[in-house]
Amino acid sequence: MANKKSIAVLTSGGDAQGMNPAVRAVVRAAVHKDFDVYTIYEGYKGMILGGDYIRKAGWSAGGGILQKGGTSIGSARSDAFRTKEGRRQAVQNLISRGIDALVVIGGDGSLTGANVLRQEWTEHTDALLEEGKIDHAFAEKYRSIFIAGLVGSIDNDMCGTDMTIGADSALFRITEAVDAIISTAASHQRTFVIKVMGRNCGYLALMAGLSCGADWVFIPEDPPKPGEWEENMCALLKAGRDSGRRDSIVILAEGAQDTEGNPIGSSDVQKVLEERLGEDTRVTILGHVQRGGAPSAYDRYMTTLLGCTAVEKIASSSPDDEPLLIGVQENDVITAPLMKCVADTQLIRELIKSGDYDKAMELRGVGFTEAYETLKVMLRTLPSTAAADQKQLRIAVLHGGGPAAGMNTAALTAVRIGLDHGHVMLGVSDGFRGLIEGKFKEMDWMSVGGWVNIGGAELGTNRKELTGTDYYAIARTIEEHKIDAILMIGGWSGYQAIYNMYQKRKDFHAFNIPMVCLPATINNNLPGSERSIGSDTALNNIVQVVDKIKQSAVASKRCFVVEVMGRHCGFLALVSGIATGAERVYLHEEGVKLIDLQKDLDHLVEGFSKGKRLGLMIRNERANSLYSTTFMAALFEEEGGDLFDVRQAILGHLQQGGDPSPFDRILAIRLARLCTEHLITECLEGRKPVSFIGLQKGKVDFVDMARWPELVDAEFQRPVKQWWMTNLRHIARIMAEAPEGAEY
Repeated sequence: MANKKSIAVLTSGGDAQGMNPAVRAVVRAAVHKDFDVYTIYEGYKGMILGGDYIRKAGWSAGGGILQKGGTSIGSARSDAFRTKEGRRQAVQNLISRGIDALVVIGGDGSLTGANVLRQEWTEHTDALLEEGKIDHAFAEKYRSIFIAGLVGSIDNDMCGTDMTIGADSALFRITEAVDAIISTAASHQRTFVIKVMGRNCGYLALMAGLSCGADWVFIPEDPPKPGEWEENMCALLKAGRDSGRRDSIVILAEGAQDTEGNPIGSSDVQKVLEERLGEDTRVTILGHVQRGGAPSAYDRYMTTLLGCTAVEKIASSSPDDEPLLIGVQENDVITAPLMKCVADTQLIRELIKSGDYDKAMELRGVGFTEAYETLKVMLRTLPSTAAADQKQLRIAVLHGGGPAAGMNTAALTAVRIGLDHGHVMLGVSDGFRGLIEGKFKEMDWMSVGGWVNIGGAELGTNRKELTGTDYYAIARTIEEHKIDAILMIGGWSGYQAIYNMYQKRKDFHAFNIPMVCLPATINNNLPGSERSIGSDTALNNIVQVVDKIKQSAVASKRCFVVEVMGRHCGFLALVSGIATGAERVYLHEEGVKLIDLQKDLDHLVEGFSKGKRLGLMIRNERANSLYSTTFMAALFEEEGGDLFDVRQAILGHLQQGGDPSPFDRILAIRLARLCTEHLITECLEGRKPVSFIGLQKGKVDFVDMARWPELVDAEFQRPVKQWWMTNLRHIARIMAEAPEGAEY
């Protein structure tokens, strides 16, 4: 093909978990496009050295790296690339291989370097032509190069994208460490000062503070005044101990400083706490453990989507097009002018350096600012004093449906936000059964202490379906306890119960109060929201188990059929399939036919006969009532003969258990605050809506409960429209199935 694209991918700068899934995605998406694709080893250093550092890649180049941390193609500093001579050599090496597009995975420095190379490209081609190192035809054909940038940085410090590659995994490492430290701190009534990475960005410190229930957080974007932070911090930590806390956690961003630019180090904080409070204070500097280890589920499937999008943009681009940043907004991939994003990122550093912290905070984005405002509320040891003339509301919080990690985080946030606004917060035990039986407890600030990182549901939950007399009992309970509003945190049965109460407003006047549903279910099967609390934790539980399964399978030439939860919704199956590198995913949405199983069997037999050592199939628990997991495993075992063994793994309720992931904690905190403030506003202004909250297309919205019937497939308990089927299904196929005739 005369105009066939030829692309190269490299990783540069500090390594970040998720770089390998991104490289894999670029390679396999390019192979599907029938592009020539090269991997450049050791970053810009390899681009200059050329030779075996720039290798043509086939389908297999993306194999076996999905679950690995770091970058399998390496990253190295290159002083030579800082010189024109070095960049000229890099241009020659790229042109000699016909490369006309470059995917750079790195931080703002690496992406800036790529843009410099592009800006100088014509100058270098002219010089190379004059020196006789390339001929006239090559000089004319390769007059420019297209750049697609993927931001690989655990710091999450790049403008133009909500999340950078590696940030979610780094936050995972931090929360695991802090959760463990809290246990030992409470045992000895100690204070820990924990220093986290982030350079000049406070994202990791801020989100870790929220996710772990820290008592004090230092971030560069809002530095304290010299001499004040010591007194304020000590006063707050002392108040916390006086209220019954056995541990104190201070999280410190590595770029922390005061308003005069004086660095605040972990030893400075330790000294203040020991001298002023007499606290037994220990310091933990997490360091490079934050960069290491396997990438989280998010840093596998989302970076896979980014890599595929980069190739799509290259396919429709010309070398003269401006460089693009491929980023994320909530669950969608977006593109933005690369150098504007880099310039805005560098501007934030300058603003912090010059003391314009308000502008720096603004440029970090609305999500960052809202999270910081929430953190300031959560750091308090007691709620603020409400206005004397304000009506005091009584708001009930309950769960509905199966347990999901993050329910406790949401309940904690709702209780504390409500108390901080001066209202009475009532915890309902055992879900709707407790609402029927009047099982209430008035919650205070410390009654939810420690809930932020606990899995399950401390208030209790169940899948109670409301029937005739239940409505009368609930109405009586609402009247007796003078409930002004209800927040239901849960899944399908909880939503259905609230909808049924909404439908019966004419029969029961007590139901004419504001009610809102907050999505919390591992199945991610609720309308109005792209993600439910608990689904990310479940994905990570699946990914961690399947990683171990794959290791055992490789050792003995084995195929595993893994069954995951989700009921009739295939979200967990599809996304975990992308995140684990499954070659086939079976979904109820698509059904399973015998001819499908025959094709999959033929594929397995062919692969294992050519040296394949691992097969991985992931099946939604209700993909097909006849072709069960046991049936599939038996079929593949029988027909596979001596080529491979087959085992099944039904993961079961481990998907519902465990401490919530940082993603689920942050989502729970964000949604619970919005829901609680929404209920307060509606009550005080005399409105009585019933709705459910969710994130869709990058926006938070409250959807009228009257729309519930039109938005759901009631028979299979899932939304009529499922965004992930549109956004991710084709990605799973591209990553799993090599095109016919592809080079390996």
